[in-house]
Amino acid sequence: MEKKLDLKQNLYFGFIPAKYFIVFLVITILGVIFSATPSGFLGGFVVCTVLGLLLDKIGEVTPIVRTYLGGGSFVAIFGAAILMYLNVFPEDTATLISDFIKNMDYIGWIVGALICGSILTMDRKLLIKAGVLYFIPIVGGIALAFGLTAVVGQLLGYGWREAILFVSLPIMGGGTSAGAVPTSQTYAAAMTHDSAYYLSLIMPAVVIGNAMAIVAAGIMNSVGKKFPHSTGNGMLMRGGALLKEETKKQAPLDLGAMARGFVITGIFYTVGILASKVVPSIHYYAWTIVACALCKITGLFPDDLQEDVFQWYRFAMKAGIPAVLFGIGFVYTDLAVVIENMSFTYLLLVLTTLVGAVVGPWIIGGLIGFYPVECAITAGLCMANMGGSGDIATLGAANRMELMPFAQISSRIGGAIIIVLASVLAPLLGAGL
Repeated sequence: MEKKLDLKQNLYFGFIPAKYFIVFLVITILGVIFSATPSGFLGGFVVCTVLGLLLDKIGEVTPIVRTYLGGGSFVAIFGAAILMYLNVFPEDTATLISDFIKNMDYIGWIVGALICGSILTMDRKLLIKAGVLYFIPIVGGIALAFGLTAVVGQLLGYGWREAILFVSLPIMGGGTSAGAVPTSQTYAAAMTHDSAYYLSLIMPAVVIGNAMAIVAAGIMNSVGKKFPHSTGNGMLMRGGALLKEETKKQAPLDLGAMARGFVITGIFYTVGILASKVVPSIHYYAWTIVACALCKITGLFPDDLQEDVFQWYRFAMKAGIPAVLFGIGFVYTDLAVVIENMSFTYLLLVLTTLVGAVVGPWIIGGLIGFYPVECAITAGLCMANMGGSGDIATLGAANRMELMPFAQISSRIGGAIIIVLASVLAPLLGAGL
């Protein structure tokens, strides 16, 4: 009897004790049913957090999912996608969640905390060394993904040119607004149809590739557990250390420090946006990374402010992730597109792209001093997912959120490399397509 009572007292749904969470869940569901959910940020955060924590717990206690597919993060994303696909929520709740994730940019709120917290508390020598070498495995992943998919596409009768242009390249291109849209416009300028036609061809690859990347990230986490020598457990490069939450000596929680960390994150975002106005071809996330990295490398960022940012980072990691995973699944994971393109040939081509994206960085990264698992996730799978939202989902499934800066380099700068490749390959390979 005492054991059962103790288990009940110690059971948590994320950061909420179970005895309180059940009450919160019932009230949240009643609020949805009777259109009594608070409006704006508060309502969106509550619905996404409570349901995200529920799905996360389901994933953590489901044996196969927990062991091989990323556990709670996987179920939070795809469970939310299923709820959206089945049209479970009333229209006002669906709109509330969509506004919370898109118009209020909740994903940007979390990404900012992860970028600044990860870089500004990172080992300085590691940051310098990894930054110089990181693009080598990215290029290797792109080359192998394109090459393998071209061969398989030709063997299956899909066509090697079509396999590269309409499957591999859009998957590796950094998502929708910074990837698929400019790619389709590039194709329209060099080939025979308009951009809407090419966008309809490449969007299924982007969506399915993102879904497979999340699954693959969970598998990579399991690979790291099975082969410990292949992973740094969140460290990208051998010989360095990330100041992870569980390894960095933590100062006592200070609400003022946390608030300053929040403001500092917004300041770095502002610097990134200002830089993007000067060079708009590079996303402001990338400029934010550059600003943080320069401050860290040059030693301009004071130690006391570093602790402030770390406290805000800890809060975002603890309290902010469940809502963003649920929101990503609900808003950005379109199961209808996946189901409509469930042909064996198409799925195999997408899978081939993912295999190339993982194997290339695994081999090349391992040779130049990166941990293979972390390199495959960041330089490979974070090239193949859907930009910022895909990065959070992928790193969540892999349980490696501290790698967000490198994931963003892949999505933003790596995605820009793909756009350049599209402008070169479209006229060379796209005649008549």
